[in-house]
Amino acid sequence: MQLEFFDVPSPCVGICESNVKGYCLGCMRTRDERQDWINLDNDNKQKVIKRCIQRKKRQQNKNQQKVVEDINLLDMTDEPEQPSLLDPPTSPKVVHDNDLDFGDFEL
Repeated sequence: MQLEFFDVPSPCVGICESNVKGYCLGCMRTRDERQDWINLDNDNKQKVIKRCIQRKKRQQNKNQQKVVEDINLLDMTDEPEQPSLLDPPTSPKVVHDNDLDFGDFEL
């Protein structure tokens, strides 16, 4: 164990909203971990921070998997891509008179 000279600071980043599992979106602590923070000793505070880091990594991995799945679903669609309004306009195809065959045309 390491000799501690300073108190472990709170991991709070000021985003105090809970996700579906009850973890804070900012620091990834549970409600109990947030409420008991001032009563925890430095060893337990460090353990909480390590758990928060693990939760954050799991959340990031899950988000990356979701992005990959979404990209795969987009690739599977066969819909033609709509041209962007920011693209330069395409010029219409010009048909030259010598390309036309009027042999079967009657008036």
